[in-house]
Amino acid sequence: MIINNVKPVNSNQPINIKISDGKIAEISSSPIIAENEVLHLEFNNGIIFPGLINSHDHLDFNLFPQLGSQLYNNYTEWGKYIHERYKPEIAEVLKIPVELRSKWGIYKNLLCGVTTVINHGEKLGTANDLINVFEDSHCIHSVGFEKRWKLKLNNPLKKHLPVNIHVGEGVDLQSKNEIWQLIKWNILNRKLVGVHAVAMTESQAEEFEAVVWCPQSNYFLLNKTALINLLKDHTNILFGTDSTLTSEWDMWGHLQSARKSRLLTDNELYNTVTINAAQTWRLNNGGITQDKDADLVVTQKSSNSDGFDAFYAITPADLLLVIHQGEIRLFDEELLEQLSNIKEDFSKIYINGVCKYVQGNLPGLMADIRKYHPNANFPKSITIPD
Repeated sequence: MIINNVKPVNSNQPINIKISDGKIAEISSSPIIAENEVLHLEFNNGIIFPGLINSHDHLDFNLFPQLGSQLYNNYTEWGKYIHERYKPEIAEVLKIPVELRSKWGIYKNLLCGVTTVINHGEKLGTANDLINVFEDSHCIHSVGFEKRWKLKLNNPLKKHLPVNIHVGEGVDLQSKNEIWQLIKWNILNRKLVGVHAVAMTESQAEEFEAVVWCPQSNYFLLNKTALINLLKDHTNILFGTDSTLTSEWDMWGHLQSARKSRLLTDNELYNTVTINAAQTWRLNNGGITQDKDADLVVTQKSSNSDGFDAFYAITPADLLLVIHQGEIRLFDEELLEQLSNIKEDFSKIYINGVCKYVQGNLPGLMADIRKYHPNANFPKSITIPD
């Protein structure tokens, strides 16, 4: 596959890319001539960037509406509250088989240009046929909810895996002390990736390989988020959406909210969903360089802005092309003439009225989910043609 005339984020110089065997084989400032039968795509004023890496989601929890009607001191208080107040709503969603819920979670990410998602929870064993579902970490839910967490943390058979754990998700002393407990009991000095870390101090951050920042979820539950502007000097910062239990479905809305906080520079925030995440999870993507996995997204500019202003103005409706491991997973109707030979494997949907073709039978999945839950919480911006 050849992609000609696209501009990287924060650059006015177009580049041209050749993809072969699922990897970026060539990057050139001059148009690349297509060989016989090689797919050749031409763009006009397109922006290209690595497929986004969502470092925290619960794939099987994305059919829940946001649950909660007040602010909480910590996640344990919130958990108790929703299980007392929203029992019928929770039961309705859990009637849907976990396989269907997880598939929807994958599509939720794909429709936003996410090509790698770090799933938190029990391993789903989901095939990586649409995006990378990364499960090569040791998921421990939290100090507060995980039974025998100290033994699990110090399991020598899993010492080689990074520990992926919710920690410090609160505004009270209990949340801060929970982080110290985790650090104290990390006897094997395992690499810790802490999710949320709202109560984390700079000295605590030194003990972590990375922190996953989920600001939208934090503000919904706590009206406060991690002091990322301070923690960034002591650990790697990644970015996550969490599930729709505590946040909206759209990754771009999350990034736009994070940008408004000014806790990170535009470039730092961009790195949280690209190179920082790739390095932390030991992935061969997150950048546009030769021999990297060809996980790429092309969008049209949604405003008259350039550089990072243009990047952070993107919405899912602006995505023109999503490539995962060298294969097209989503494309805009604008490319239909160039891609007419592959559309048979794709289903048609609309995002905010803009026609997209997405690999697989997404309308069929939504119909199957509605057999179990007729009022399933699909985004209103996503519609299926009659």
